[in-house]
Amino acid sequence: MDSADFTIILATLITSAFFSGMEIAFISANKLRIELHNKQGVWSAKILSWYLKDPSKFISTTLVGNNIALVVYGIITGKVMNTFLTEVIHHDFWRFVVITIVSTLIVLVTAEFIPKALFRINPDFILNALILPFHICYFLLWPIINFVLAISKWFIKIITGEEVVKTAPAFTKVDLDHFISQTGQIELDEDKNLSTEMFKNALDFGTLRVRDCMVPRTELVAIEESDPIDELYSQFLDSRHSKILVYRNNVDHIIGYVHQVSMFKKPQSIKEVLMPILITNESRMLNDQLKEMTLKRKSIAVVVDEFGGTAGVISTEDIIEEIFGEIDDEYDTEELKETRINDSRYIFSARHTIDYLNETYNLKIPDSEYDTLGGYIISICESIPSEKEVILTDRFEFVIKQVKHARIEEVELKILSGTEIDH
Repeated sequence: MDSADFTIILATLITSAFFSGMEIAFISANKLRIELHNKQGVWSAKILSWYLKDPSKFISTTLVGNNIALVVYGIITGKVMNTFLTEVIHHDFWRFVVITIVSTLIVLVTAEFIPKALFRINPDFILNALILPFHICYFLLWPIINFVLAISKWFIKIITGEEVVKTAPAFTKVDLDHFISQTGQIELDEDKNLSTEMFKNALDFGTLRVRDCMVPRTELVAIEESDPIDELYSQFLDSRHSKILVYRNNVDHIIGYVHQVSMFKKPQSIKEVLMPILITNESRMLNDQLKEMTLKRKSIAVVVDEFGGTAGVISTEDIIEEIFGEIDDEYDTEELKETRINDSRYIFSARHTIDYLNETYNLKIPDSEYDTLGGYIISICESIPSEKEVILTDRFEFVIKQVKHARIEEVELKILSGTEIDH
């Protein structure tokens, strides 16, 4: 094999690898990120955005370029290997089989598997780096590409009887999900992390069903319709709910609910203030349920199972929380951790107030512009400490046990020896 043949074979393999890799990179790339870079004026993104408007141009370029390279590779490789194997394999058929297998394996490994695997590692970077030579190839192959596209559209029209119409969007929900997932891997401040989480929740919202966010049957607060009105008052006070479900005979037959505002009417019986309630099934799509509740101006619905029994209850607040996260109102309370390990060591929630800790444990923590234990620690560090970080003062040692969303959650407090604390 002379140097010219070797150079041609090597060049065709590199060309084939280039087009194969660019094809998989284009398919795997984040289309939304490309559009954002285009709006920012990145020149490579402007070229890619042009291809996104008609992806067939990009794919056709890769196919035409790849096929031309493989045809040339096949001709030269066949000639070289045939000359080399003539003296080794005398039978034409078996020589043809060996040439086919060897040349195919070389193409699959060097021009298909390896480049596609490499280009998929960072498709966005690869596309931006190599789009200029690819774009030049498009214009060089433009007559062939247009001919191939015209023939393809003509065949499709003959077979289906319909014109080929470009209706594919520049980017899809999958691209947006991919973009948000990549953004979530970057360290952002609390507000941006929250926004990213809400975007992800919104994308997943269309796949959720009523059963995914309903309050289960075991947690329902309900009252029998024949119970005295005083019992209903007690239910409101004990549960702190704004609505109480009303059932007939058993909880599988919920007939309505009572809103706490109705109690200002001073009713004599539950029936006087009973309001109708929507009924839905647990397999219904959550977005459909929200549409119905919004249309009918209802904020609560009973969820029934396949047998007609009560599976739970769902409210508009439950649905909205699937996107925006937990919504606390003035009645939502949370147990703040406070554990005494021994006379000199404690584990506290950082949200405990300084006044509470000083009054309960007589710790004599200085009280200034901060209200909570977390605020006191931040005033010492002048920044948000990291988990397991140790902060020393003249009287205490603080070990940060948990930090979440740029907020201290849990702290271990140790009273240093020599500090007088009245227990």
